[in-house]
Amino acid sequence: MTYDASGAAEFKDAVAKGAAIWNESVVNVQLKPATSGQRANVRIIADNGWPRTLSTGLGSGTIYFGRQAVDEGYNTVRISSHELGHILGLPDMKPGPCSSLMSGSTAGVSCTNPYPNAAEKAEVEDDFGLVGAGATAAAAPRMYRD
Repeated sequence: MTYDASGAAEFKDAVAKGAAIWNESVVNVQLKPATSGQRANVRIIADNGWPRTLSTGLGSGTIYFGRQAVDEGYNTVRISSHELGHILGLPDMKPGPCSSLMSGSTAGVSCTNPYPNAAEKAEVEDDFGLVGAGATAAAAPRMYRD
């Protein structure tokens, strides 16, 4: 699956690190930067709001990398990994501990863990394993506001 971080402004490096974390963590799906002229499955756009993801189906959508959370002290790589987790089909798991990537902001500003836990990895592997086996990835659009 491909992503376009050309609109991610100062968060491009955090997006690349978040994608690399997921690529290290799962095998059934890999996140790659889109090549020039290629339509990406995922667009990442920096804005001044709170981070949020509009998923248009498993593996596709738009991530709004909101500066508000960064201004409040949240870790940019954790934000990136968390929002990519939504694209990969994971819901928020709030409230939650720092060990849960999908706990998002409820883990607190001091939490910098950008890695999915075993259950989060397994869910993504299961979802994308089914896609690879011929299941459809279609889903109703969902908005995740973190």
